Amino acid sequence: MVSGGSGSAKGLAVLVRAGIVGAERPDRSIRRLAALARFGPTLAGSFAAATARSPDRIAVIDERRRLSYAELDTRVRRIAGRLAEFGVGSDGSAAVLQRNSAYMIETLVAISRLGADAVLLNVAMSAEQIGAVLAREQPKVLVADADLLADLVADPSAVVVRLADLVVVIADGSDGSDGPLRADFSLDQLADAPAPEAPAPRTRGKFVVLTSGTTGPPKGARRGAPKGLGPAVSMLSRIRLQANEVMLISPPLFHTWGLAMLQLASALTGTIVLRRRPDPEAVLAALAEHACTSLIVVPVTAQRLLELPGSVRAAADLSALRVVASSSAALSADLSTRFQDAFGDVLHNVYGATEVSWATIADPEDLRLSPGSAGRPPHRTTIALLDDAGMPVPMGEIGGIHVGNDLLFEGYTDGADRTRADGLMATGDRGRIDEHGLLTVLGREDDLVISGGENVYPSVLEELLAAHPQVREVAVVGVPDSKLGQRLAAYLVLTDGAALAADEVRALARARLAAFCVPRDVVFLDALPRGATGKVVPRLLPPSA
Repeated sequence: MVSGGSGSAKGLAVLVRAGIVGAERPDRSIRRLAALARFGPTLAGSFAAATARSPDRIAVIDERRRLSYAELDTRVRRIAGRLAEFGVGSDGSAAVLQRNSAYMIETLVAISRLGADAVLLNVAMSAEQIGAVLAREQPKVLVADADLLADLVADPSAVVVRLADLVVVIADGSDGSDGPLRADFSLDQLADAPAPEAPAPRTRGKFVVLTSGTTGPPKGARRGAPKGLGPAVSMLSRIRLQANEVMLISPPLFHTWGLAMLQLASALTGTIVLRRRPDPEAVLAALAEHACTSLIVVPVTAQRLLELPGSVRAAADLSALRVVASSSAALSADLSTRFQDAFGDVLHNVYGATEVSWATIADPEDLRLSPGSAGRPPHRTTIALLDDAGMPVPMGEIGGIHVGNDLLFEGYTDGADRTRADGLMATGDRGRIDEHGLLTVLGREDDLVISGGENVYPSVLEELLAAHPQVREVAVVGVPDSKLGQRLAAYLVLTDGAALAADEVRALARARLAAFCVPRDVVFLDALPRGATGKVVPRLLPPSA
């Protein structure tokens, strides 16, 4: 068992160092405390407190708009007042189908201001999946980008999406009056017209984050409001972010990682920079244009930034960039080292899951010591590696990863839960802790491949192949085998002009790994199928043989 430590004195020191706690004008301090008293440490409370502290500071910048905290607050108040008229509140949730933008922040903060649950729909889900989630969660309102709503209406399976039962709001500046879109209002219409002040929330709303990895309707993981500043202290104890950060968040805000960093950025009274899609050139240009001090990514975005021509990277002034934080998928050792060689020692690797939030964090020094490491537990977090009998495994041996912290989710909306024991929750991953106290994540427990009686972790082969100079991307999975039970299949995307052959891939594996790690199947693709959060979707890989 490894702990990141605890104690109120340490937590206060972290908040002071980050600038969350410190001297400020008395009138603003009073307004900030009043905002937190009204809304608690929710997203609404965090933005209201930031408005009280620095009303003129730019809160959000996207491709279309730039809003100060005061301007955002005015629009959010009006939107919340109208949403309350539509039944959104402690007894009625709202569903959100949006890409990253200032409009999405307005939507999320307004819902939080009402004490309502926000059902965060993944933009990559099919119309059928969205319909099933809406039927299960029963929101009062759907707030959606115009193009995403149009796709729903155009899809034949959208008959299961009962839009007629909802108040539909277009959320990206489009006119919501077009009949085919079946929209009742636009978000601008709600924000531009005066509305009565929404009543004080009776409850603290939750975020329903949809889990991935299923062909049917995704499960909804219910994440409640934090009980205090513990989550911020936890993250800041391992990543030295500061008040007034200019933070570019590239992962989607409907995902746990993007949402968590939105909450942290507002607690820091930061300026949040968003792009609807994480195009690498657009991200690089935004980093330079807005002198961003921090960048939040998933590993594939870090990979795409590295793939930009050296001349393009060199032309971008990134002198302000102090922190790059990656999460949501495995960060390979090769990518970790190459990124820091190119951009400096600024990279952090955050390991966690929707159900447990962040569990360990590797800082740049950790990643130099053990590239690809998931790092150490932060403040008030404990991790334990347990065997199948629930007993701790010795250092260096493989076990199931279990996490204890203040951030555990409340359960799934269908009533299911994850395994819990002695305050620890199973993540469903397996890993090992080395002599430095650093965690290495080997993969999902259900990704374990048993080939001819041998336990094989696909990540071992993935790490080896990812480091090959002709390999751009790789995914290794287990596939059925009539003799061995399972065998490894390697799917590779090569760099431009590369001519790596399947036999060369097998020879490399044979020279460096055990015989049972050599892939029987080697498949070359133009691209790996990925979801909206950048993770490879194994079920979309073509048959290997």
